[in-house]
Amino acid sequence: MAEVSQSNAAAAAAAATEEVVVGKVAPTPTPTDEVVKQLDVAPAPEVVKGPKKVALLSALAAEAAAEAEEKRACGAEKEAAEKAASIFQAVSFKEESSLVADLEDHEKKALDELKQLVRAALASREFSSSPPPPAASLAKEAKFEEPPAPTLVEAPPKPATETPAPPSRQAEVDESPEQQSAADKNAVTANEDGAKTLKAIEETVVSVAATPPHEEAMTPVAAEEEAEKTAAAAAPAAEEVLIWGIPLLVDERSDTVLIKFLRARDFKAKEAMAMLKNAVLWREEFGIGALLSEDLGLPELEKVVFMHGVDRAGHPVCYNVYGELQSKELYALAFADEKKKKRFLRWRIQFLEKGIRNLLDFTPGGISTMVQVADLKNSTGPAKELRHAFALLQDNYPEFVAKQILINVPWWYLAFNRMMSPFFTQRTRSKFVFARPSNTAETLSKYIAPEQVPVRYGGLSKENDPDFTSSDAVTEIAVKPSTRQAIVIQVTEKCLLVWELRVLGWEVTYGAEFVPRSEDGYTVIVQKERKLVAADEPVLKGSFKIGEAGKIVLTVHNTASKRKKLLYRYKIKSSAEST
Repeated sequence: MAEVSQSNAAAAAAAATEEVVVGKVAPTPTPTDEVVKQLDVAPAPEVVKGPKKVALLSALAAEAAAEAEEKRACGAEKEAAEKAASIFQAVSFKEESSLVADLEDHEKKALDELKQLVRAALASREFSSSPPPPAASLAKEAKFEEPPAPTLVEAPPKPATETPAPPSRQAEVDESPEQQSAADKNAVTANEDGAKTLKAIEETVVSVAATPPHEEAMTPVAAEEEAEKTAAAAAPAAEEVLIWGIPLLVDERSDTVLIKFLRARDFKAKEAMAMLKNAVLWREEFGIGALLSEDLGLPELEKVVFMHGVDRAGHPVCYNVYGELQSKELYALAFADEKKKKRFLRWRIQFLEKGIRNLLDFTPGGISTMVQVADLKNSTGPAKELRHAFALLQDNYPEFVAKQILINVPWWYLAFNRMMSPFFTQRTRSKFVFARPSNTAETLSKYIAPEQVPVRYGGLSKENDPDFTSSDAVTEIAVKPSTRQAIVIQVTEKCLLVWELRVLGWEVTYGAEFVPRSEDGYTVIVQKERKLVAADEPVLKGSFKIGEAGKIVLTVHNTASKRKKLLYRYKIKSSAEST
């Protein structure tokens, strides 16, 4: 049963108190376990401090400076900064669906047209930079080739010789028997030689001219069909093209890939096809397949670009900390010479490829985009060496950004974007979010839950935390000026209670105590009230071993004249864990 403490009239007159009462301890605290009671006190007037004067470098930036100066004169500089920061946020952006069924009719038609273009390109091997094999031309020739005609070998002509005059009858009579016997022998030899020659000629004609009976009876149509079968057997199969590990035109994941290219080209199928072909050819030239397993040896760059958590819609979040590149050592490691610049580019592409393959889901309805957070603190903007990388990402990785959040944005960046915003489409502008240094944490919390935000950016998420993970939800409370906020956590059995909390910017007092349920028990001061300032640790963690039923009361007193955001969470550990 939730328990609500009420302040008496005297205490209410001295200082307002806000109390959060947490119900009896359960394994997983839920919003129904807490009741919040707030007694408001009118806030003290907010003091607006004027910033340093700045000189803008361009005509349009000068106009922005003049407007800011005018706002400062009337004591509303914050309003001017927020107005500039909201230039790209005039329209609320809703991410488009990747389901084919959700597409409009003209978009479905464009998708079908793109599929036909891709199918034809795969058949003709247009996605490969190497020339296609000559099988197609050979098949075309084979289709119209006719079977050879039989070759006949003619017998060689007999040599021309003079025919001797017939001998006189008297000579025939005068021949001796021996001469007649020799002549008969020669005639027999000549007859045998002639018979052998004729036989050889016949065999030659038969072996060359003879054809199988089915070929002799084949019609021209049958010959053409036979040639087509032969050509089909000899022709290579259509090439298989994979992009981000997904084959084109295979399943529903392929539709998600094609839709990305179509959206990048306003659903113009031919332009999307040209972009897709260029991207595939670039991937082959860049060697993406080998790059995935390549060890580039740049662990220092992991603090420049890193993945951390997900946003409130489940998109993976990628942080880009450009200010880290102001370090001379890190800058030299990445950009000292052309060889290192190429290595950095390969590292950046490798990082993105692994993130796409490991964190994104291309199935219909899956999350196939990321949230990009760019930290511009201590940065003069993205280094010129990064511009080539940005161009490659824009040309070859379309529609992978769900939201682009720029934090710790300096004044000059807002002026620059105010000048450039007319050149962007409304859809592009709606994806951008800008946050000045003073409201970076508050802006991030709109899109990313505090348990998913790194501590350095106003959240409670940190690596290698033995007590809490990103699955442990954080409760957010707005503590009004001159208000005391009490968080009451009820416990009913022996356990170890662990909690952590933070107030952005601190400037509050904090204390903790245990109040037993029994009337004869004694209140235990767990943490004596002390002042916390901005220089203190951003997150305060505490624990208390409880031996009887009672409650832990955490008190935060906001003595400032501004509203403060309080973040906290707690976890119950069994008595066995507490030993």
